Amino acid sequence: MTIQQFSHSLPIMLYRAIDVVMPRFRAIFKEFGLTEQQWRVLRVLWEIEELSHNDLAGLTLISPPSLVGVLDRLRAMELVERRRSGLDRRVVYIASTEQGREMRDQIMPAVQQTYFELRDSIDDEVWRNLLDGLDEIIKPNR
Repeated sequence: MTIQQFSHSLPIMLYRAIDVVMPRFRAIFKEFGLTEQQWRVLRVLWEIEELSHNDLAGLTLISPPSLVGVLDRLRAMELVERRRSGLDRRVVYIASTEQGREMRDQIMPAVQQTYFELRDSIDDEVWRNLLDGLDEIIKPNR
């Protein structure tokens, strides 16, 4: 089996795709004073009201030690709150605050518009194949 030409290798193609896609979203996050990691945390908490620190780390793909700093900054911005478990003090739950949920209503229209523009720039079948292919690559690691 031959190795794919470097410029068409999967890792490089994924990096190039991220370089095309993410600046559009990062510009929106920056407008609201958020980093990409802070956005991922809020985005998850807008879907799931409260999560343990470890579950949040897994869903956002942010390591637990790094997540501590992200949460500290979001807490200072009054966008998230922490709550210790009554059963196990080692477990900390994270939730979006009212102010954090209000941000959702402000930021999501721009995020959705950007997503729809990106989605509309690709043929429906190509889009489905892209998502299906990525899902197949990810599946063994779930």
